[in-house]
Amino acid sequence: MRGFLASSVGVTCAAALALPLALSAPAQAGPQAATTEPAVPGSTQSLRLVPLGDGRALGSAAPEQGVVRRAVRSFSLVGVIWDDPDTELRGRVQVRTRAFGTRHWTGWQDIETHNHEHGADPDSAESTSGRVRGSTAPLWVGDSDGVEVRVQAEVDERSTAPGESPLPRGMHLELVDPDEEPSSRGASTAGGRSAGSKAGTDSATTALDAAAATTSAAHEATAANAALAPLGATAIPALSKARTEREYLAAHPGEPRAKPYIGARPRIVTRRGWGANERLRERGLVYTKKVKAAFVHHTASGNNYRCSQASSVIRSIYRYHVKSSGWRDIGYNFLVDKCGNIYEGRAGGVAKPVMGAHTLGFNSDTMGIAVLGTFADTRPAAAALRAVARLAAWKLGLYGVNPRGKTYLKSAGGNLYRKGKNVRLNVISGHRDGFATECPGRLLYGKLGSARTTAARYQGR
Repeated sequence: MRGFLASSVGVTCAAALALPLALSAPAQAGPQAATTEPAVPGSTQSLRLVPLGDGRALGSAAPEQGVVRRAVRSFSLVGVIWDDPDTELRGRVQVRTRAFGTRHWTGWQDIETHNHEHGADPDSAESTSGRVRGSTAPLWVGDSDGVEVRVQAEVDERSTAPGESPLPRGMHLELVDPDEEPSSRGASTAGGRSAGSKAGTDSATTALDAAAATTSAAHEATAANAALAPLGATAIPALSKARTEREYLAAHPGEPRAKPYIGARPRIVTRRGWGANERLRERGLVYTKKVKAAFVHHTASGNNYRCSQASSVIRSIYRYHVKSSGWRDIGYNFLVDKCGNIYEGRAGGVAKPVMGAHTLGFNSDTMGIAVLGTFADTRPAAAALRAVARLAAWKLGLYGVNPRGKTYLKSAGGNLYRKGKNVRLNVISGHRDGFATECPGRLLYGKLGSARTTAARYQGR
């Protein structure tokens, strides 16, 4: 995997010189037309899906669409998007890819189609921004330069009008390259991704404004953690339980001096640490009132990554959530890799009640913890489970919450609970407890009971 310098100011600013402020819409050109952003480190290629099989003519009611096998610029993560976020993709999405610089093609891999439940609450400013699109879950495929995709509809003649496609309109294949520095491969191979490439304007004023915007956004993100780590820190250091308790009491001078139930603060890799390009996201930080519960997720992005690649996976998911799906930032508040490393997700400060977009209907007063991987048939690593418990013990402890307890949350609307209904849930719940979904996978979901017990023990209960 290509390396990156997560803390390189030069790289961050160079990326800012070329990145557009607005979210780019998918291509609307001819069959399999490809669009890319200006040549900057980290990019997204968007390939229009076309009818396959017997329905090759554009505009036909083809039950199968896709992209035929083709060579493309390098990428590492894939997903499919479409125009209307309220339209569900009923069918199967499969992709095969070619490892970079080789002739080796993988077999067909499934992409999880149910993803809209990982999103902002209905009627929120984020969901009604006009930028949100329907999307599958992202799939990490590793360093690749060839792709083929097919989307096969579940045809229901009762719900599909004659001549109407059973698939959503405007489907595109998104190919995400997470690189954060100019590639050593050279412009001819990387499609001109050098940070010094022409980005559509030679205006020095525009370049300076873009660099200033990036600096401001980066400062906003890192300043939100200023009470926990120096500005620009790549990680928030772990503290002992005793030190965590002392800092908690110092920060709450008006409260009774009884020993708090709070777990030791774990080490958390900051957004700067995993290389977040702060100019991608929407400016401003959005908060709820408190943190009453934690929803555990899996990213459904596959398990074929090394822990040394986790930052690249997160940068890819971040770019996919913002540039492809149209969200204001990465949806999760925290992410955890298979080695137990914890990463800051949505900007706003790891100790604060940041409003995420992770559990449709229950994003208020909650946090979303996503374990990198897919756990329908694969057991989560013990290190990842310990990290979830450590994180929950600390963050829930900041708000006086017992991880083994129950709490009431008001639904903002979903397929399990109507809008406005008060729902009694476990303080540590799986995504499927708030929405009818397979997330976080049955094998991770089955471990949440022990996560509650362990987190409570870490709090000293």
